[in-house]
Amino acid sequence: MQLRFVGCGDAFGSGGRLNTCFHVSGREANFLIDCGASALPALKRLEIDRNEIDLILITHFHGDHFSGLPFVLLDAQFARRTRPLTIAGPQGIETRLRELMEALFEHSSKTKQRFELDVVELAPEQGRSFGAVNVTPYPVVHGESGGPFLAYRVEAEGRVLAYSADTEWTETLIPLAHGADLFIAEAYMYEKVIKDHLSLKTLEQHLPAIGAKRLVLTHMSDDVLSRLDDIAHLAAEDGMVLVF
Repeated sequence: MQLRFVGCGDAFGSGGRLNTCFHVSGREANFLIDCGASALPALKRLEIDRNEIDLILITHFHGDHFSGLPFVLLDAQFARRTRPLTIAGPQGIETRLRELMEALFEHSSKTKQRFELDVVELAPEQGRSFGAVNVTPYPVVHGESGGPFLAYRVEAEGRVLAYSADTEWTETLIPLAHGADLFIAEAYMYEKVIKDHLSLKTLEQHLPAIGAKRLVLTHMSDDVLSRLDDIAHLAAEDGMVLVF
């Protein structure tokens, strides 16, 4: 399985990084996790074939994770995509997507796609299969607006990928990433504990219990980016490719 960081930045583009979007591909699986505002130009820059993507998983409804969808969908329409596409995310995703489409491109939510589009709600700790991709959502803690908030444990082609999404520390991160082949974890702050986000030092305290085989940090603020030379863990960069 291959993961490419299409974008790994926070909402403010710290370090010049693009908004969150990960592309995962294998023999059968081909999907995105999150689709932030900068997703479409980043996908094009990396020459990722959008027409081969079968599934887009959305963790929550903040713009740096969700608001790239109208651009991706309109691009698919004008590119005459015929392959079916599923968008899955927290409760309310169908309404939120329709409102977002109308806010950015009036009447676009009423346009009938040339391809089959399925929008699916996911419930915490209820697994769902999408072809070769098995997804288990876990609830996480990231404020009051923009939710519900989900992290994902994804199993495909004999590999397990876990993604914390944006969250402060919560015990659900342990079963989420326990024994995962790759754990992508937010490290928004280095040491300071703030509401709704995870600090690296807090995460490190729990890594033995999590027991993931490989860790990569994402969604880093300037506080963390300024200390990368002193951090032993792998830090994501836009365009980075990992095989797991």
